[in-house]
Amino acid sequence: MEQLIESKLIKADKAFSVWRKVPFEERQKLIAKAAEILKNNSEKFGTIITTEMNKPISESIAEVEKCALMMNYYAAAENILKPEKVESEFAYSEVHYTPKGVILGVMPWNFPFWQVLRFATPAILAGNTIVLKHASICFGSGNAIEEVLLEAGFPEGVFQNLEVGHKAVKEILEHDAVRGVSLTGSGKAGGEVASIAGLNIKKSLLELGGSDAFIIFDDANLEEAAKAGVKSRLQNCGQTCTAAKRFIIDEKIENEFLPIFIEEYKKYEIGDPLDKETKLAGMARPDLADELEAQFNRALENGAEIIIPLERISENEFKPGLIRVQEGNPILKEELFGPLGMVMIAKNDEEALQMANDIPFGLSNSVWTKNKDRQLFFIENLESGTVNINRMTSSDPRFPFGGSKASGYGTELSLLALKEFVTAKTIVGN
Repeated sequence: MEQLIESKLIKADKAFSVWRKVPFEERQKLIAKAAEILKNNSEKFGTIITTEMNKPISESIAEVEKCALMMNYYAAAENILKPEKVESEFAYSEVHYTPKGVILGVMPWNFPFWQVLRFATPAILAGNTIVLKHASICFGSGNAIEEVLLEAGFPEGVFQNLEVGHKAVKEILEHDAVRGVSLTGSGKAGGEVASIAGLNIKKSLLELGGSDAFIIFDDANLEEAAKAGVKSRLQNCGQTCTAAKRFIIDEKIENEFLPIFIEEYKKYEIGDPLDKETKLAGMARPDLADELEAQFNRALENGAEIIIPLERISENEFKPGLIRVQEGNPILKEELFGPLGMVMIAKNDEEALQMANDIPFGLSNSVWTKNKDRQLFFIENLESGTVNINRMTSSDPRFPFGGSKASGYGTELSLLALKEFVTAKTIVGN
């Protein structure tokens, strides 16, 4: 291991020995200060995001502001990590929650501030320290986050950005100082990291891919559903794990809904990512565009029909595409990470449910219906970490976020996230 990385891991471990003893309320004050810095400089940090990965600047600024909102939630959160009394015959009868230590974050490029701080904030508040391995195109974002936390008054070593490639993850995770890992990324990356963590008996949390269903029925507000569906599919150029990717339409409204949906879809045109009026920009890298184009072609080879062609206009830019896909097309087992959506037609509620669940993923689905019985049917039977009723998927600091099946395990956000990287220590006796 490089001496610089070794020294940073040792520094994180030493910082942990002090940070774990800082009162919960004092940690909250520093988190609130960091949130204030982010909010007051959202355009500056948003420009870093856009420059690194092409997100429209309005979305980048909104990402930074959302980070501030989330951090303020934790800054005011109830301390659920206080020792808990348990009724028993013993004089000592408590559960204490102790932080694990140095936690490695392996984070992606698509939300370079949000993904990092969503994981790091509750972990730090719980008393852990963080080392970050960010995506290689987002080292600037990682460094900026570290600078914000230092400016807010966090002790050195509580959060450190490591400018390393993915090959360094194994050695870092195997280091004695590191006690756990949180990864947001692909299923392949998640499996590899979870395997390393498991072999070394270290806690892992995985937030992986999704292929979320957006299900529209005949009693829905079709105009509202169309606007929300297109926004969900095309924001961040479709490079979002929780984006609507499969539009499952009740056959009774196919001829009514599709024209509205297509008209809305065509409103998203490529523009300058630094222009605040731009809603759609290029993908983060040319190789990602290559992969999406290959997936589009494979889908067509397996019987998909073009509704709106996916047109490549530069090395990383597309006019957004939309295809009609039948059950059994192999593309349904993959995640489309870019401006390409899929349409499926369902004969009834049971078929719509079967279509929604018949994939490896289970991250977040959206159901559009006014019927309470139908809503309850999908709430109880959809195999996903989140079910949205008459709204597009979006994460909220107040609610747990996580997936099922190949979409990962563990909880981010909400008070539950405070217990992801702690040990429940039983104190019992006389």
